[in-house]
Amino acid sequence: MKFLRKVIFNRIIFVIIAILIQLLVLTGAILKFNEYFVLFYGGNVLISMIAVLLIINNPINPAYKIAWIVPILLFPIFGGLFYIFFGGNKLSGRTKKRMKSIEYKTREVLLPHEEILNDMKSKNEVAFNQSKYIQNYAYGPPYKNTVAKYFSKGELKFERLKKELKKAEHYIFLEYFIIEKGVMWDSILDILVEKVSQGVEVRVIYDDLGCTFTLPYRYDKQLESMGIKCSIFNPLIPVLSPRLNNRNHRKIAIIDGHTAFTGGINLADEYINEYEKYGHWKDSAVMIKGDAAWSLTVMFLSMWDYVRGINEDISQYKKEVLNDYKYEDTGYIQPFTDNPVDDETVGEIVYLNLINKAKRYIYITTPYLIIDNEMVVALTSAAKSGVDVRIITPHHPDKWYVHAVTRSYYDSLIECGVKIYEYTPGFIHSKTFVVDDEFSVIGTINMDYRSLYLHFECGVWMYNSDTIIDMKNDFLNTLKLSKNITLKDGEHIKWYKVIGRSILRLFSPLM
Repeated sequence: MKFLRKVIFNRIIFVIIAILIQLLVLTGAILKFNEYFVLFYGGNVLISMIAVLLIINNPINPAYKIAWIVPILLFPIFGGLFYIFFGGNKLSGRTKKRMKSIEYKTREVLLPHEEILNDMKSKNEVAFNQSKYIQNYAYGPPYKNTVAKYFSKGELKFERLKKELKKAEHYIFLEYFIIEKGVMWDSILDILVEKVSQGVEVRVIYDDLGCTFTLPYRYDKQLESMGIKCSIFNPLIPVLSPRLNNRNHRKIAIIDGHTAFTGGINLADEYINEYEKYGHWKDSAVMIKGDAAWSLTVMFLSMWDYVRGINEDISQYKKEVLNDYKYEDTGYIQPFTDNPVDDETVGEIVYLNLINKAKRYIYITTPYLIIDNEMVVALTSAAKSGVDVRIITPHHPDKWYVHAVTRSYYDSLIECGVKIYEYTPGFIHSKTFVVDDEFSVIGTINMDYRSLYLHFECGVWMYNSDTIIDMKNDFLNTLKLSKNITLKDGEHIKWYKVIGRSILRLFSPLM
């Protein structure tokens, strides 16, 4: 009953009701012209034709085009108008300009590291090309003098995060898609309050949609009353708007600018298996110490400026970093971010570069496998060329319809030599790539349309780092707990499930 009341009286229900009312009003206004049926029908067909032409000539992913064109052709009276008003992930000029400020700030503060790039080029031109792309288009330079520590589960990251938070002397920055009251967040909050009393500056950013069912309304005010500065990304409003699509899916923790965490782990109890939500929760994270942590610090501060509508001097937070320690040569570490307003699909291209340049193996973990044609071709081409391509997805889904779409890709990938596994103990939320013992990526970027095209995301690209072998070993250990999916498994699927998956897959870019 308590859960039911929580759902019924949650503000998102009121937002949904308000949006539905707006849709009904719009539909009613359109139907009012029914008395002029011929003109009404002809006008709508014309609008739908124009909408289809706009979609065809739009430089968006072809899967998005199909996902919109089909319903418009099926429902020409409403389809075209609906696309004109709400399609194409359009943002107002003002919103887009404000969001672009995040990119401008990042580019302004994070200067290129040509000396490190040239050093990398002398060792491996393939690595150099990948790194240069990230520097040029995500504005995140490569670093030396940095060590990375991989965490194979949320419990390990949680314990280390608490330990590092207690060491903070100057500032703590937290940016998470989901924060939920419970063992994990309450323990961290106690540390934050203690640090505030010691004069440490603490800032928190959380995504409003991600925390709709996990935090009370105006929770930011509660944190502010404790001395913790808090900002909400993209607050939910009861108005139909494409900007509702753009979420902050990043998970970042910063301590004094020299220590940073990222990965798939949010600040909620299921991520540390404090309670069972979808079976055992398998996730991963990385901690970086040294120069590279500065890039993640800048990511946070540029987002903070956007959300707060301010323009502070980010460099002041670098001056406070008292970390002159020199780390041994442990490879190259390159944090990067991806945003939905620059028309550059950084996350997808980083993944494609890794796949296309692989020589021996590609090991991938992802909670969702909802991929476009370019990714399918890259994975199958690599497998056909003799590269050992293995992907682990969940056996217990968090969203049944998304999992159905994920499974719809299995047969075509398996037929071409890609090996698919499902993590049988539960849900795998980890987002990792490991390639040839040389390259890896860990971060927040799922292999689905939302992560690759609509969300603010982040990751860490690594070359020739000891951490890569740790990630590989974790993948191989996870493989032992996973079921190998074969073509025979697909033969026993009921016909209506096959049809259902096909329909869902058609509209997967809009999910």
